[in-house]
Amino acid sequence: MKRFIATLLLLYAPAQAQVSSTAAPVANSSGSVTNQAVQVVPGKNFVYQYGTFACQGTSLTISPFLSTTTGWAEPYEAYYNEPVYDTRADEDGNLLNPGNVLFYRPIRTGQKTNYSVNGGITATISIPLDRSHIKSCHRAAEKQVALLEQQLADKRLNHEIARLKNCGELIRKGISFHPSSPYKGICADVVLTNPPGNLPPHTHSIPTSAKTAETSAAQKQTQP
Repeated sequence: MKRFIATLLLLYAPAQAQVSSTAAPVANSSGSVTNQAVQVVPGKNFVYQYGTFACQGTSLTISPFLSTTTGWAEPYEAYYNEPVYDTRADEDGNLLNPGNVLFYRPIRTGQKTNYSVNGGITATISIPLDRSHIKSCHRAAEKQVALLEQQLADKRLNHEIARLKNCGELIRKGISFHPSSPYKGICADVVLTNPPGNLPPHTHSIPTSAKTAETSAAQKQTQP
């Protein structure tokens, strides 16, 4: 177990490399390299809920990222002085003034601040492996949707029948909404007709013969 943990630490720990070189006895230059990694964490699959059924589907996760790095050295030295030694020698090759410094020559160090900007996009596709289970869940979800639509149709039918009954009773009693009311359209499509077995108010003319008419006129004349 300890070896496994040590291996993981070696794989995921950032690697740093140090490079050092000596240009002269009094000048040093150094550089560093830092490796940065982007970790991709897969998210949860999308779940579609249909009543009591929940089905997972294939999901695509796209994650853009942007990272910056800044590097500098302290203290900042743009130049350093490199000593130039006296290299004059005699006929035998012996230095005349060993260790004598003639002058100092300025050398540019090249020291500067480094900036880096890295960007990119990571993508992850998650696909359920149990395809038969997903297909069964989709079929059950379709039946659940059909059941919900039927329940909605039943509630709609109950609402319309209740509206028809209440509007008919109110119209029969002479009760209605004001023409300027915003609810006047609730009973606009309800029509009240004569119920079966009941005669509506009406009048009839009774035809009479000529003899009956003369008798009726004579009776009216004889009346005081």
